[in-house]
Amino acid sequence: MIDWIIIGLSTIGTLSILLAAIGIVRMPDIYLRISVTTKAATMGIGLILIGTAVYFNELGITSRVIAIIFFMLLTTPVGAHMIGRASYFTGIKMWEKSEHDDLKGNYDNKTHELSSHQKPKYKSE
Repeated sequence: MIDWIIIGLSTIGTLSILLAAIGIVRMPDIYLRISVTTKAATMGIGLILIGTAVYFNELGITSRVIAIIFFMLLTTPVGAHMIGRASYFTGIKMWEKSEHDDLKGNYDNKTHELSSHQKPKYKSE
């Protein structure tokens, strides 16, 4: 039974990474490519690592797997955000069929600052 769980986790993880690789090739702009790799590849790596922990069934390996998954969940979104932000600020164009640009008009090219036009919920005194 454990073998089938390991095979299932590894297969789903591998297919997820395959979908991320296909998404990198098929997506039309860098922003969509970042989205694909952040979600699908992180899930795929996590599932393969969980399958590894189940296979070895040792405390040392399981604790390392948990640490790696935790590190991936913390760093992957931050790295993707930074790549997307740098891409936007350097002027890499969005896909021509994109319907909405949330940052348009909120970025100052001289100071490199983003402004928010949202009103605060609470007034500061």
